Amino acid sequence: MSGSPVDPSEEAVPEGTPATPDEEPKKDADDPRERVVEAFEEAAGREAVADAAIEEALEETVAEAIEDAESVEVASDAAIQESYEEKVEEAVESGLEGAALEHAVAQAAADADVQEAIADEAIVEALEETVVEAVQDARSVEEMSDAAIVGELADEVEGIAAEVEAEEAKQTRATEADTKEPDTTEAEAIEPEPQAEAIEPQPERDEPAETFDAGSDPFRGPGDWYVVHTYAGYENKVKTNLESRIHTMQMEDKIFDVHIPMEDVMEIKSGKKQVVQRKVFPGYLLVKMVYDNDSWYVVRNTPGVTGFVAAGTGSKPTPLSRREVEKILAVKKEEVKPTFRLGFEENDVVRIISGPFADFNGTISEINLDQSKLKVLVNIFDRETPVELSFDQVAKV
Repeated sequence: MSGSPVDPSEEAVPEGTPATPDEEPKKDADDPRERVVEAFEEAAGREAVADAAIEEALEETVAEAIEDAESVEVASDAAIQESYEEKVEEAVESGLEGAALEHAVAQAAADADVQEAIADEAIVEALEETVVEAVQDARSVEEMSDAAIVGELADEVEGIAAEVEAEEAKQTRATEADTKEPDTTEAEAIEPEPQAEAIEPQPERDEPAETFDAGSDPFRGPGDWYVVHTYAGYENKVKTNLESRIHTMQMEDKIFDVHIPMEDVMEIKSGKKQVVQRKVFPGYLLVKMVYDNDSWYVVRNTPGVTGFVAAGTGSKPTPLSRREVEKILAVKKEEVKPTFRLGFEENDVVRIISGPFADFNGTISEINLDQSKLKVLVNIFDRETPVELSFDQVAKV
């Protein structure tokens, strides 16, 4: 794609476009900008409180696990000591003396040491498992909490945007009702104001443009393809919002298509291949439109849109060239060859899950993407042996 995202404050605004929030004076508490800022601040506050509560709960769980482990260790040590003393007492009562008694006591002490080492190892392992599970549970709770907060924030911002749109539509209707067609003599006496840039009228469309899909002609009909920058991770939401605005504001004759370029990617998860779709350009989407004041305003003021891509700072948004559009969009699905996105890399330790070396662990020494193969160094009889395996025969440890 040509150009790079520009800061909204530097983006060239078509002449006659309603002022953007940056150009308006500061308002009272009902200002949509202040309401959005307050919404983000409240969301950040809720997230901080939730994170603190989750961290505190995790610390308490870990502390309880440590206390339990210490209690088990004390009880285990006491039982082992009692067993040791009983064996010594039995040796004495059996009449052993001298070297024989010393040997029996030493053997009892050695047995006690072995039992204590085994018990300590089991206790430590159980403690580690408990801590790992507690951390995983905390992360899961944090993810759900963050998702809920982000969802509430998105709903609140959308609500503010809907209120602003409704108010703008109300003002537009009021203005149209108050503005009557001027008298002929008065209209002739008024000279039109010069425009900085003339916008050629576009012919009326008999029917709305077809939605673009792979294999169709992206150049059919009027308009050019423009690149719009969005918040990363919100591309689908922005696409839905923009399509809704196009319909409600009756802009189908100027904005024809909103597209998120996707590609098929082969992933290896738990030793299994699966094809998933991935965004080619995260944080961007493509819009086919006739660029003028109205279409710019509809796209630019869609929630989640941060600006158009332009060739230079402060310049007019730059449409994609035909070659760029063909490269990004005009690709038939049957021509797409999925690429691999591996969950591991060289020097990673993996577990072999199938074949004659199943259940062995090894270290990846070489990855061959073209043949979907990799070499794993497996320790067999204290000697590292290279084994060639396919991607679906291993899983990351």
